Amino acid sequence: MATFEDFTKLDIRVGTVIEANSFVKAKKPAYQLKIDFGEQLGIKKSSAQITDRYSVDELIGKQVLAVVNFPPRQIADFMSEVLVLGTYSDGGVVLITPDKAVKNGDKLG
Repeated sequence: MATFEDFTKLDIRVGTVIEANSFVKAKKPAYQLKIDFGEQLGIKKSSAQITDRYSVDELIGKQVLAVVNFPPRQIADFMSEVLVLGTYSDGGVVLITPDKAVKNGDKLG
């Protein structure tokens, strides 16, 4: 079992997708995302396997939640810096998003 202290080690922040492109070199269908996490964290990159439910156009301007304190991960020729959060649902991954607009960089708490 995880403890509450384990959970508090995760730094989960809100960011806005500012760029999305198909990730043709990924083994499974994915997008390369650029996400703005505000002044403190800046813009971070992520690879996300969310092509079943989202188009590139739908993603631009969408606020998402992501873990920002995992080590970067090399995926093909792309360095993924954050882990975008979603649920594994029928029909593909559904992103975790705030239900109202919030400031980029706001922390889950």
